[in-house]
Amino acid sequence: MLMNMEDNNDGIRFIAEVSSNHFQDIGRCLAFIDAAAETGCWGVKFQLFKINELFSREILEKSPVHRKRKDWELPVSFIPEIAEHCRMRNIAFGCTPFYLHAVHELYPYVDFYKIASYEILWKELFKECSQTGKPLMMSTGMATLDEIEKAVEWIGQTGCEDLTVFHCVSGYPTPVWECNLKAIQTLRGFVAPLVSKEGQVAFGWSDHSVNPGVLYRAIHKWDARVIEFHLDIDGKGEEFAAGHCWLPEMIAPVIQSVKQGLRADGNGVKEPVSSELADRQWRADPGDGLRPLIPMRATFNG
Repeated sequence: MLMNMEDNNDGIRFIAEVSSNHFQDIGRCLAFIDAAAETGCWGVKFQLFKINELFSREILEKSPVHRKRKDWELPVSFIPEIAEHCRMRNIAFGCTPFYLHAVHELYPYVDFYKIASYEILWKELFKECSQTGKPLMMSTGMATLDEIEKAVEWIGQTGCEDLTVFHCVSGYPTPVWECNLKAIQTLRGFVAPLVSKEGQVAFGWSDHSVNPGVLYRAIHKWDARVIEFHLDIDGKGEEFAAGHCWLPEMIAPVIQSVKQGLRADGNGVKEPVSSELADRQWRADPGDGLRPLIPMRATFNG
């Protein structure tokens, strides 16, 4: 059962994307889960792919760089232990499937599926994921609104009741001036009418900028309710050098700051709060404009 999003981060879900930083090492995978939990994340996400089912034969024959990504594959045998460790740390476990059978391999274990922006044109993958009934997240990097509309229609055909749509920019890293966070609002206005049941779709930002200001802006200005970010635990991961991964000590203060800021909302009633009560008597008296109020002056002992 997926955890209630309101139970963690006061309604904002942070998801740590491990991507290919795990080195096919189960101990390192578990360390990522620990780091995500300790920084205050709601969820952690892995990727399940096989290069022979990710790239075409022509590309693999011609490109040693793409063949080398065999070393980035997450062993399927790791999935049960990863899921169990997530349960132990009370953190949601998600995974991006990159081949159709991966959906079924993940089904007993994941709390949610995520479809990457590179797969947004693949109807069969959307249908395989959404018909499981599990929550589904999708990224929209590089996509046009027409392409997004088709993907949402595919999801709707299977009755998915829990969808999250991410705005993202598939540039690694993404320059701040290309983040175009206002597109979150565009997606909200475009996608929400396509979804049949009110409240079944959330909107978020999948980050490649590694910029705290971008995350704050996405949340506080554009009401992103889910934030996904790439995590590395030590700066040694395969993807860290590219510049789009956060370290725990970088993301933790951002998450804590967001949590603290959200607690400042209050109930909206305009009345004195407890920290103000002692000073009410020290306001200027309406009779002479001097502080404190006249009754307070009579009892003041220094």
